[in-house]
Amino acid sequence: MKLLYYFRRTEKESGGMVDEEECLTSPCTSCLEEHRAKVEYFIRRSEPIHLVLPAFPAKSPNLTKVLGQLPDMGEYVGLSSLQSLCDYIGHFHRAGARLTICSDGHVFGDVVGVTDEAVTEYRVRLAEMIESANLSALGLYGLDDAFGGVDYPKLRQMLEANYAPSVEELKEDVRTGSGTRALFNGIHRFMFEDAVGVRGGTASRTALRNESKELAYQTISRSNAWSRVVAERFPEAVRLSIHPQSPHSKKLGVRLLRTRDAWLTPWHGVVLDDGAKLSLVKRWDAEKLEASVVWRNGRPSHFVAPQPDLTS
Repeated sequence: MKLLYYFRRTEKESGGMVDEEECLTSPCTSCLEEHRAKVEYFIRRSEPIHLVLPAFPAKSPNLTKVLGQLPDMGEYVGLSSLQSLCDYIGHFHRAGARLTICSDGHVFGDVVGVTDEAVTEYRVRLAEMIESANLSALGLYGLDDAFGGVDYPKLRQMLEANYAPSVEELKEDVRTGSGTRALFNGIHRFMFEDAVGVRGGTASRTALRNESKELAYQTISRSNAWSRVVAERFPEAVRLSIHPQSPHSKKLGVRLLRTRDAWLTPWHGVVLDDGAKLSLVKRWDAEKLEASVVWRNGRPSHFVAPQPDLTS
């Protein structure tokens, strides 16, 4: 059970306050109990431990942060990291592990400014990447798998009607709960960055900041709804999160790549290779270093810069 904690991404990394400070380095009984029953469920049956992770929605529309709209080296390294997690579990549990990526791009793509067509293409390319790299422990699951069909506006209506908390409830959670507030601040920051990158020449920063605040609430509401669907469809699975989590959370935050920004993900950044390691940064930071773009398979893949990176 403790081995999962070596891969975790904690709330402390995001600059938030964590009451269970000592649990950051050595998980206590309460930390483990949140997940022990689910792990033991699979161990008793000699079955692969099932992990689920809502993640890999689509690339940010802000091209000052990313290299394009299709998966690149960031997604490849992130997916490989998840495969490695499953491989590592297999060393201790003969049946190994499998991980379902509950891709949430169709859940809130319309809110964050990404078309359903772009989300679908991103997922198709992810599936190709998983297959070509033989990442056999990984699988994809999306809104169409959960509800059937590809009329995404209708599927989102079903999701909101049956699973989403009200925006008023969410605002109260943000006001009173440190975990929800940290999530909101992280999402709001990304929404504002994207708004500035896409529409910065047509609207004031104040207007964009206020607009992105409301969109952040909508994004989290949809995300919470999707989380409830995932819990309903996979009730026995161990829940992972791409976002930092407190030690006693019902979810385990997982780190995909080295980065100084605990909220940064491959779909909001680029990979920088400094000759010694791969790190995740935003595109504008790689360009400040005068890094060069590497192309793979006819698409931009990542940056290389033979100098100290921004995550040291």
